[in-house]
Amino acid sequence: MDKPKFYLTTAIAYTSRKPHIGNTYDIVLADMIARYKRMMGFDVLFQTGSDEHGQKIEEYAKDAGITPKAYVDEISGEIRRVWDCMNTTYDKFIRTTDDYHEKVVQKIFKKLYDQGDIYKSSYEGKYCVPCESFFTPSQLKDGKCPDCGREVTDAKEEAYFLKLSKYQDRLLKHYEENPDFIQPVSRRNEMINNFLKPGLSDLCVSRSSFTWGVPVTFDDKHVIYVWIDALSNYITGCGYDPDGSSEQYKKYWPADLHVIGKDIVRFHTIYWPIILMALGEPLPKQVLGHPWLLSGEDKMSKSKGNVLYADDLTRHFGVDAVRYYLLSEIPFGQDGTITYENLINKYNIDLANTLGNLVNRTIAMAGKYFDGKVSRPTAAPEAVDGELLDLAKKTCARYTELMDGYRNAEAADTVMELARRCNKYIDETAPWALAKNEEDKPRLQAVLYNLLECLRLIGILFTPFMPETGEAIVKQLQIADEFTGMDTAEHGRVASFTVGTPEPLFARIDAEKKLKEIAAELEAAKEEEAPEGIAFLPQITIDEFAKVDLRVAEITACEPVKKAKKLLKLTLNDGSKEPRTVCSGIAPWYTPDQLTGRRIIVVANLKPVTLCGVESHGMILAADAEEDGKPTAKVLFADDLPIGAKIR
Repeated sequence: MDKPKFYLTTAIAYTSRKPHIGNTYDIVLADMIARYKRMMGFDVLFQTGSDEHGQKIEEYAKDAGITPKAYVDEISGEIRRVWDCMNTTYDKFIRTTDDYHEKVVQKIFKKLYDQGDIYKSSYEGKYCVPCESFFTPSQLKDGKCPDCGREVTDAKEEAYFLKLSKYQDRLLKHYEENPDFIQPVSRRNEMINNFLKPGLSDLCVSRSSFTWGVPVTFDDKHVIYVWIDALSNYITGCGYDPDGSSEQYKKYWPADLHVIGKDIVRFHTIYWPIILMALGEPLPKQVLGHPWLLSGEDKMSKSKGNVLYADDLTRHFGVDAVRYYLLSEIPFGQDGTITYENLINKYNIDLANTLGNLVNRTIAMAGKYFDGKVSRPTAAPEAVDGELLDLAKKTCARYTELMDGYRNAEAADTVMELARRCNKYIDETAPWALAKNEEDKPRLQAVLYNLLECLRLIGILFTPFMPETGEAIVKQLQIADEFTGMDTAEHGRVASFTVGTPEPLFARIDAEKKLKEIAAELEAAKEEEAPEGIAFLPQITIDEFAKVDLRVAEITACEPVKKAKKLLKLTLNDGSKEPRTVCSGIAPWYTPDQLTGRRIIVVANLKPVTLCGVESHGMILAADAEEDGKPTAKVLFADDLPIGAKIR
């Protein structure tokens, strides 16, 4: 019998820059759903990818002095590296610069034009480059983009438009007949009240003011705008073609679920369904507009300096711990928040103290008291057993209900509550006391069996959240594969256990020490950043300038700093009795042999700072410059001046 299919997609990540942890939530959430569906017996197709066209990309590439294709190749690769570092199991990674995608997008545009759903006109209004969106003056918020709050520019250009208004009533009817089409319900209400009821304006679907996009085949002045290009990936990636779609497309479309952020719900529940209606294709079954992950109380922004990255977090805390935090800390309909302090706190309380401690001491007791061999009890359960077994039963049922509704934070808490109850059960039954009397051995075995079975359930249920942890629990229990699936998530299914050696899952983190380590890394990262442009600082007095100790020093040794890409460790002779160590972020422009023996100017009375494990006592002088259109740094050499000479 064929498995039921489940086609799952994420929004494709925009290739403007490396995705931060808030962007990464999308792929982690979708991966959890994909893993769960596979465990439930579904034939899953899981697609993600990168969105690579547009004016913003063209401008970034120009600033970087490279072609748009070279720019998106690098960022798309970075996106995949981040997705992979989070242990995600996507089946397909589509790029909107893939040849097959571009060709089908051109066919889609031509089809819609030929049947009268796309027409040529002109646009005049306000345009936000970062959001790649047009707005009327009345749609602006305080004169700025209503979506991102940035400045907008006046824009007037010839363009092609998609007749959204033609399909408005049909879309509203679809909402009414499919009340679960948009989740959460609050997003559905927002689309109806803010967009459909006021009336839809036709949508600009081409641009003529830049060239980095999919060309319109019948009008070489235009490139196809993001909405048709990017949104069509969901069907081009699985084989759609207006001239004849593949068997894979026929099998998997319509998608069962689009996983997207709440900021792009409008595009996926208004523009995308209308495009599909115009093509005569079925609509996706459901769109999940998840909330945001905030940094503290704010949306993540590089300009605010509050951006966290997945690879940095996993290096400090491990992949499963970061996955667990993301999937357990964002409520179904509300924004979540992340800080290093909160992550460490949740790590210690849930993963180290509750789960890790439970697994370690349960398996250790089974090994100590029964040489690891524990069988299902024959005696009737006692009252305290009944409470635990009843909770285990309820946990499995509640977990499935919550996971089917994509309420992952509640599902995670349900499983962790069973782990907390197991720890309490250990305190209530006191296995160490039972072990003292031979006549209590049957009772001791029953207690440990109940705990081991609960551990098996916890390992199964946590696998979509923490794949490596779920596997580690199962490995330590040494149970057969046939008892590791969702179809066996019921207490009492295993007749006996022969457990292995306990291995710690999560070592408790010293919060103060870890935060200091992270702070030092952040300082090093700031040191490594290349200067951006010229900034004029506030005026100072001659007395203030006199406080700066500038002196000539000779570089006697130079080597790269192991933990940093841009830092060099310089050993200086500045005329003092002891050599001076200075870290400088000039590795992209200088090699150690180019610097050793040269004389430079050093700020000698700068407060020491530890950068990537190296204590730096000063800063060398360098100037912002440009080479071949790229920013660079030029060290100010002073080879004709004596060592120790003061700069006044």
